[in-house]
Amino acid sequence: MQGYPDDGGAMDAPDASATADDISPALQVADPINPLPHVDAAVRAEPQRGPRRAPQRRAEAGDRDGVYGALDLGTNNCRLLLARPSRRGFRVIDAFSRIIRLGEGVSQTGRLSDAAMARTFDALKVCAHKLERARVRRSRLVATEACRIAANGPAFLADVRARLGLDIEVLTPETEARLAVSGSAALIDATCDYVLVFDIGGGSSELILLDLARRDRRRDRRFGDRIDGQNCMVAWTSLPIGVVTLAERFGGRHVTPEDFEAMVAETRDRLLPFEAQHKLTGRLAGKRVHMLGTSGTVTTIAGIHLGLPRYDRNRVDGCWLDVADVRAVTDNLIARTYEERVAEPCIGRDRADLVLAGCAILEAVLRLWPCERLRVADRGLREGILTMLMSEDGVLRTGRRRRGGRR
Repeated sequence: MQGYPDDGGAMDAPDASATADDISPALQVADPINPLPHVDAAVRAEPQRGPRRAPQRRAEAGDRDGVYGALDLGTNNCRLLLARPSRRGFRVIDAFSRIIRLGEGVSQTGRLSDAAMARTFDALKVCAHKLERARVRRSRLVATEACRIAANGPAFLADVRARLGLDIEVLTPETEARLAVSGSAALIDATCDYVLVFDIGGGSSELILLDLARRDRRRDRRFGDRIDGQNCMVAWTSLPIGVVTLAERFGGRHVTPEDFEAMVAETRDRLLPFEAQHKLTGRLAGKRVHMLGTSGTVTTIAGIHLGLPRYDRNRVDGCWLDVADVRAVTDNLIARTYEERVAEPCIGRDRADLVLAGCAILEAVLRLWPCERLRVADRGLREGILTMLMSEDGVLRTGRRRRGGRR
C-alpha cells in the first residue's frame, strides 16, 4: 500500500492518508492491550515532562527548513504527519497511523471505554516519541468528535497531557470544517461556481459549501493559496453521525438493501435542516458544481472503481469520479457478503463492517444535492493544520503544479 513514508517499520498500519480512514475498525495487534488503569504503572516509569505546546514565534531565515507536526486524534484513527516547507507547499518526512477506534460505543454509553483509551494511549506514546525525535519547531495536536461528546474525554486528554506531554485541543466543529477545506482546497476546480466539500468521519460528518465568486480574483484561477478556500465558505454543518455511529445503530457486517436504505434515510433526515436553512438546492440549480470528498469512504470507492490490486494514494488522490461510477461501486458492495468485502484489497477485514455506512452517508448527500462530478482527496485535517501553521510563520510556498487536471 503506497502512501506517506513510514519510519522504517514503526508504523502499525499504512498511513491514514493511504487508507480509508473513516471506515477503519480497530487493528488486531499481536499483544492484548490492557485497560488504561493497568497501563499507569508502565507510564509512571517514564520521565515526566511538561505539555508540548506550539511555539508562537515567527519563523526566522534559519528556521525555514524546520519540521512542523500535525496530530489528528479521531474517532477511529490516531494520525500524525511531520513535514518541512518545500517549493510546492510542504514535504512529508514522517507519518504514523494506528487504528484505535477511540469512539467505539460512545454513542450508546456517552463515555470512552477503558479498552479504547488504552489503545489510544499506546498510539499516542509513539506520536510523542516521533515529535520528540524530529525536534518539531511547531505543532498542533487536535481531537475531534469522540473527545467532543464523551463525558470522560477531558479527563482522558488531561491524563495524556500529564504523562506524555501532548497538549491536545478538542476542535470545534467549525474549526474542523475550516481545516478540512484548507487541507483539500488545492484540488478545487476553480472554474466552477460552487463546490460542496464533505468529510465523512467516524463519529461526525462535515459538509461545507464554497462559493467561488468570493475568492480573491487577483490570484490566478487555480487554488494555489489553500487558505483562500476558507474565504469562500458560505455555509457549513457538522452532523453528529459518522460511519461508526451509523454502523453501530444499523449493523455493518450483514447489510441488506433495506438496511442500506434505512441508513440513507437517517442521514437525509439529519441533512434536511441544513438544506432548509441555506437552500442549497436553489443556489446550485443551473450552476457549475462539483463535490470534493476528503473522507476514507470516497478514497475506498475510488480504489475499487480503479480496480487497484492494492490501495495506491498516488492513483487516488486528486482523481475524478462520475457520480454514476460512485453508485455502481456502492451497488456492487451492497450485493457482496461481508466475507467478500473483506476480500476486497481496498477494504480488508478491518474496514469491511463500516464501508457501507459511509456509502449510505454519501448516497444521502448525492440524492439531496444531485451532482455529476466528484473529486477525491486523500488529504484533509492534518494537511490543513500544516498549511495553517506554515502560513502563519510565513514559510509556506505555493507551487504551480497540479496533478489530475480538470475533466
